[in-house]
Amino acid sequence: MGQQHHGNLNKITLGSLLVTLGIIYGDIGTSPLYVMSAVVGENTVNANVIIGAMSLVIWTLTFQTTIKYVIFTLRADNKGEGGIFSLYALIKKAKRKWLIFPAIIGGCCILGEGIITPPISVASAIEGLKLIPRFSHIHTIPIVIAIITGLFFIQQFGTKFIGKFFGPVMLIWFLTLGVMGINGLAQNLTVLKAFNPYYGINLLVNHPGGFWLLGAVFLCTTGAEALYSDMGHCGRDNIRVSWVFVKSMLVLNYLGQTAWLISMDGKKLAGSNPFYSIMPEWFLPVGIGIATIATVVASQALISGSFTLINEAMRLNFWPKVKIKYPTELKGQMYIASINWLLYFGCVAIVLFFKEAKNMEAAYGLTIILGMIMSSRLLAFFMRLKKYPKLFLYIFIPVYIIIEGTFLIALLEKFPKGGYVTFCIALFLAGIMGCWYMAKLIRRRYIDLVPLDNYKPMLVDLSTDPSIQKYATHLIYMTSANNPNEIESKIIYSILQKRPKKADIYWFVHVDVMDEPYRMDYKVTHIANEDIIRVDFRIGFRIAPRVNLMFRNVVTDLVKNGEVDITSRYESLNKNNVIGDFKFVVLEKFLSYENDLPLYEKLILNIYFTLKRFSLSEAKAFGLDSSSVKVEKFPMVISPPKDIVLKRIS
Repeated sequence: MGQQHHGNLNKITLGSLLVTLGIIYGDIGTSPLYVMSAVVGENTVNANVIIGAMSLVIWTLTFQTTIKYVIFTLRADNKGEGGIFSLYALIKKAKRKWLIFPAIIGGCCILGEGIITPPISVASAIEGLKLIPRFSHIHTIPIVIAIITGLFFIQQFGTKFIGKFFGPVMLIWFLTLGVMGINGLAQNLTVLKAFNPYYGINLLVNHPGGFWLLGAVFLCTTGAEALYSDMGHCGRDNIRVSWVFVKSMLVLNYLGQTAWLISMDGKKLAGSNPFYSIMPEWFLPVGIGIATIATVVASQALISGSFTLINEAMRLNFWPKVKIKYPTELKGQMYIASINWLLYFGCVAIVLFFKEAKNMEAAYGLTIILGMIMSSRLLAFFMRLKKYPKLFLYIFIPVYIIIEGTFLIALLEKFPKGGYVTFCIALFLAGIMGCWYMAKLIRRRYIDLVPLDNYKPMLVDLSTDPSIQKYATHLIYMTSANNPNEIESKIIYSILQKRPKKADIYWFVHVDVMDEPYRMDYKVTHIANEDIIRVDFRIGFRIAPRVNLMFRNVVTDLVKNGEVDITSRYESLNKNNVIGDFKFVVLEKFLSYENDLPLYEKLILNIYFTLKRFSLSEAKAFGLDSSSVKVEKFPMVISPPKDIVLKRIS
């Protein structure tokens, strides 16, 4: 089903290109609002510096966005899906333990970007109001917070309706960028010499402080990661074709701003924004309105991308299980309340802390370049796995180590100016992901698997024992054992000893999260005729495991094929063809006091179980119906203390 879906997306039509504009290019498309003003900052405008910076913008968009992402990274598709976690899922079969670090760090940096991008984009647009005389003293902070509040509030209802307008809005936005750019460029065509990389290199090498301008220049490519992350929504071919138009409009606008800035040689901007300054005065209110709507679309795309990222992180055991809602029938659209409000409060805090877009520029970019470096590391490993020519790898990898390493050094200058804010956010998120993943590894040491064949006769005997009251007609256990011939000892203990649970049929259900995004299939193993049946679900890392619904479909198929009889075994109910009851049993672990663990493992597990209190229960995480679920808790003893020596006294 997933492959067919993506195959349709890869067809290039005017409609699909329009959808691509709305979904993919919000972040990178709103960069002209603040890039050139960030380049100038509080300094006096210097024509040579501006030409050099414009040259660096053109070649950054070429090397970083076009060559790295549009041409090469989009090739690393996981059944049509992209993004750093999709890339990790694609290569984790190689079983290199270190791969987990760039995946987690990169994912957290992208989430950190989701907290600062809406504030800087919306603030940059709204601050254009100050250029209109009657609004020159307006306080923009309440307006920015109001727009962000409305944006996050509507997430719970889904964006199916307003999503239809994203494509047309972004088309108008990019056409506006292009037309305004041509309008500014017409005043001074000499800025076209910025296409010559000499001027960019000259700025870096010969101009005092020119190197540190890379931190501002880098903002022109901040949405490049979204090209890859959202590939599954639009398809690789649509992204590549539409990028030609998008890049042309972006470069035209940057050139127009450059031409205007050169006319300001020797002066200071004094509150002016080059983006709005190239607009005719009569068009300014319309331009501000279009810019505001475009920044809302850009923010919406980032929020949706954050939901997808967390969903993938949960499936890959990087994030605590949280509740996911599907507000519309639109494929891939989801709503995660905890992440939505985490992002919202983060965005509001950013606005209140930095107050103006120019202050946010100082904090913007550091986590993004870290995320790009991590994705480059995974991409290089992918290329080696796919046996790209060695000569190509010897050129490609060092070139991007130099490019991204240079940007990182330049952006480190932003750390004390506000970059520490987003860095600390990303570090906090990475701490959660790292602790959750390491706790899972520690817990695996505790799983005590036993051969199911040893207990098969006992289970069959228990199923027909007339001296024991029946617990359920169908008793279903969730098992983590990958091998159908094995089962957790705790499940056997729960059935045979904790309280003997007599049932007509024992079902063992296993959910295996696959490295593919949208895979959905199952396998049935009849372990003991109709007494013991195992069902293995194989689902993609982007599919929510709604076990209750999936299990019901499996049982329906088995009944249709005559493989199982689900009517009640009680005589009075059986003769009337009444279906027997189904009861799920979920085993939840808690950390036992009887553990003698190293300090770091104890710390990780304590954090894990603290996070677990705020996450979904095992039953809800598997999508089980609460009316038919029994949760049994048992202590987790990983490293029992040494035998206690007691001395008996008379």
